[in-house]
Amino acid sequence: MMPHKISSTPLWMDGAAMPQSFDQALPAQVDVLVIGAGYTGLAAAHETAAAGRSTLVLDAGAIGAGCSSRNGGQVAYSIKPTYEELKAKHGADLAFRICREGLDAVAYLRSLAVQIDCGWRESGGFCGAHTPRHFRQMVRDAESQPRGLEQRISIVSKAQQHEEIASDFYHGGSVYHDDASVDPTRMLLALLRRAQGSGATVVDLCPVTAVQSSADGFEVLTSRGTIRARQVLLATNGYSGPLSPWHRRRVIPIGSYQIATEPLGAARIRSLLPHARNMADSRRVVVYFRPSPDGERIIFGGRAALAETDPLACVPRLRQMMDRIFPQLQAVRITHAWVGWVAYTFDTLPHLGCHDGMHYSMGYCGQGVPMAPYFGRRIAQQMLGLKEGRSALDELQFPSRPYYHGKPWFLAPSVFAYRMIDAVGL
Repeated sequence: MMPHKISSTPLWMDGAAMPQSFDQALPAQVDVLVIGAGYTGLAAAHETAAAGRSTLVLDAGAIGAGCSSRNGGQVAYSIKPTYEELKAKHGADLAFRICREGLDAVAYLRSLAVQIDCGWRESGGFCGAHTPRHFRQMVRDAESQPRGLEQRISIVSKAQQHEEIASDFYHGGSVYHDDASVDPTRMLLALLRRAQGSGATVVDLCPVTAVQSSADGFEVLTSRGTIRARQVLLATNGYSGPLSPWHRRRVIPIGSYQIATEPLGAARIRSLLPHARNMADSRRVVVYFRPSPDGERIIFGGRAALAETDPLACVPRLRQMMDRIFPQLQAVRITHAWVGWVAYTFDTLPHLGCHDGMHYSMGYCGQGVPMAPYFGRRIAQQMLGLKEGRSALDELQFPSRPYYHGKPWFLAPSVFAYRMIDAVGL
């Protein structure tokens, strides 16, 4: 029997009416030029255009080519360091305000979902405990949430686990009732329409090759000519390249790989995931999975490689990860496999601000679905000079490391160590 073909196009893009690129004339001068037409750039462009600033968004690739159509669509509280970790480093007040940003990002996307067609589903999330020790820590965390930062969390024991997932892989877990999901491509296209409706111009397949300071702002060199811009926003996140070496030294591109099963039928999906929640677990090397938006498939993702650009090469590892959790899926076919590049930072926090006159927002550490629209709006408000744009993150330095220039040589030993720790159950 001939092996079946696996599509390397994200499942979310199947049947999506992606805009066609056309030879659109570029303006000679704009108030605001945004580099990157993903969630961040489009959210920012809406704000600046709605405020009356002439706004141009440029993207090196086609619309949807970046991670805004290649993510898992999961929406959850999105600040990775704990309150206690942040408190020890920055003090109680700033730690609290940073954590509030994570809650506010989810709340903002929830309110935005009422206005745009993004396939919003609020079915909650389940985090499985990889070890009994992890489960005990989950119980402690749920019982001792800092005042003002509470989330709606329910603890699920090992005995109750099948109410959440048809698997014995975990040792209980936590349900986060306010978690949600979106259809990534629907959300991208909705943000695109919203930005264009506010007056922004969006042009894809137009790489920016250099940004040079000028007397009244910047000269932006593109593959189709030079544009003068009073303000520039770099919104490239995991796709930040050599255009700005300063930013490139501060974000770590990491591949997030996903596969989709063949259609299994809604009844079978419900038998696997009774509440159709987003799923993740407590391992250091991340996995995440959920039902597809139509409820017919399992979408399974994780850090299956470090810098592999061919998603098909990662199918065997992802398949192995999925089969360990769901042995009952060993015979099902995989129809899609894709990769998107997320951007981690050295302090595992997002960063926004201005460096050498150029504004930026990036480093969402794998939580760009709620963070990117939220911080895209915030940085645009800063560019407009509005007090609402202030963020707790404004007070933080954007760290780098010696000898790091955009190629994360240190990831391989780090991930190997994390996999060993996961394997022995620490």
